[in-house]
Amino acid sequence: MNYKFTEKRVPQNAHLRNKIDIMIKNGDIFIEKNFIHLDVLNYKYEIKEAVEELSLEEDIILELIEDYIVEILKSKILFYKYIDELKKDSVDKKNLNYSKIRDLAHKNLGVVKNLRIKDAQKFLEKIVVEENLDYLRLYAKALEISATKLNPLCAYETLKLIAIKETL
Repeated sequence: MNYKFTEKRVPQNAHLRNKIDIMIKNGDIFIEKNFIHLDVLNYKYEIKEAVEELSLEEDIILELIEDYIVEILKSKILFYKYIDELKKDSVDKKNLNYSKIRDLAHKNLGVVKNLRIKDAQKFLEKIVVEENLDYLRLYAKALEISATKLNPLCAYETLKLIAIKETL
């Protein structure tokens, strides 16, 4: 996407741009390897669809997208936590309760449907019904990649803040 709020093309940002480019390239490889059947590899978000259907200004949609990116990257941590809990329960031969994962996916699914983010919608719809823990982990990673592609700079900065927060 070509947003008004993208980074300025100055030499100081070359390192950051390179890290973001690598993150996106690796994400595309991951999606191609694991989700070619969902037909999302070449998906490009069209903000105009959300603007028209929601009757909101583009700047407001952009802010909502940034809020979504932050939320999904924070949710990714919870998805992994819940998956790890389920794996432990599986090893301990306990009944597996997927309600935490499904509730979190359902909450985020409403947001992506409203914002018309179609690749994330496919991933979240799969999470709502999936019971294979390995696939659930892959879908959580795919959501991170999807969010990163929406606004790579916002995603990168959010991931850096999350990493810093985890060290405190």
